[in-house]
Amino acid sequence: MRFVVATHNRKKLEELSRILSALDIEAVTGDQIGVVLSEPDETGVTFEENARIKAESACRETGLPAVADDSGLMVDALDGAPGVHSARYAGTGTSDADRNVKLLNALKDTPKERRTAKFVSVICCVFPDGDVVTARGECPGRIAYAPRGEDGFGYDPLFIVDGGLPGAGKTFAELTGEEKDAVSHRGNALRVFSARLREKLNR
Repeated sequence: MRFVVATHNRKKLEELSRILSALDIEAVTGDQIGVVLSEPDETGVTFEENARIKAESACRETGLPAVADDSGLMVDALDGAPGVHSARYAGTGTSDADRNVKLLNALKDTPKERRTAKFVSVICCVFPDGDVVTARGECPGRIAYAPRGEDGFGYDPLFIVDGGLPGAGKTFAELTGEEKDAVSHRGNALRVFSARLREKLNR
């Protein structure tokens, strides 16, 4: 079985491919099957709504089951921002570094005990027959005072894993891929998604 993954992010594609391959599903991009996927307007106010918008669009354009992820960082001291706007937090066309600088500036007077945050990931799969499988994962942590680590992407250099979890005290960017998968929001969402998808496929 072949699923199209609605993302241009190589890291997300790798993570989704690992889960889908364990279910004997081939993950492909639009480019690999000769379809230029459009980028629909993410008009949802929740991660669930935006993941479904992207998955429905890719399913409609390819005729294949489509998987999409919507994820972001929610900072308590900023009332949940940047949230669903995480990728556009510093404006369109900006870099990860630009977004990290803006976040640090927004928290410059915030003490350690109030720098709590969580990463959220929602994975949605839409099938041509209209069936939908959705899973949500979270990872609690706090925001560092400066970037740390060389791996990861996005806000990973600023997100310190919560105490009590594997990798506690390190940022996502200081963890190996395997260590990050074990605790991350997307890893948690993928494990739930895998179980729900397996249940659907075995009906």
